[in-house]
Amino acid sequence: MKIIHYRDMKPDQVTGDGVTGVTIRWLISADDGAPHFAMRLFEVEPGGHTPLHTHETEHEVFILEGTGAVWRSGEEVEIGPGTAVFVPPGEKHCFFNRGTAVLKFICMVPHS
Repeated sequence: MKIIHYRDMKPDQVTGDGVTGVTIRWLISADDGAPHFAMRLFEVEPGGHTPLHTHETEHEVFILEGTGAVWRSGEEVEIGPGTAVFVPPGEKHCFFNRGTAVLKFICMVPHS
């Protein structure tokens, strides 16, 4: 069993085309013996965003803090604390921080 506070996990800067002001903390992963899913915490700075991208696997996202938008089918949909987002495999998506505080969300993905 792994029990750890998220602040004790080192954040890694997310890099690449189309990403600004995003860090990721791998809270639970295959390295911890989790056979099916990884749990990650993303922190997006005000004005920051993830790239517009797709994946072959589903995503389950839960917004913890901050406000922003998720890009879906050519439009931005507002998100905030308590919002749950399901991103099916192959669907283009992007998360934007449109607020003044850090946007924090949990993202669960299956191991590919």
